[in-house]
Amino acid sequence: MAQGVPIEVKRINRMEAEGGTQAFCDVALGGTFLVKGVRVVAGKKGLFVSMPQEQGKDGNWYDTVLPLTKEARQRISETVLAAFKAPAP
Repeated sequence: MAQGVPIEVKRINRMEAEGGTQAFCDVALGGTFLVKGVRVVAGKKGLFVSMPQEQGKDGNWYDTVLPLTKEARQRISETVLAAFKAPAP
């Protein structure tokens, strides 16, 4: 993902439960593409961003949206986590 492509969290729904999933959000890429179902998850090493997933016929879960570069994944993660940590409006 090019540095100039804007990434924006359009909607964030924080979860009140104490499970692993802390929030669901929708992320706009370049103002033209919306990714729904991105999750903020509390893991053993802290918060991380999980892409939308679908369960396969074999029972395993597979990402349905895949950033093609490490930099793209990092930019999306940083944007989502910043929105999650910001005070709710």
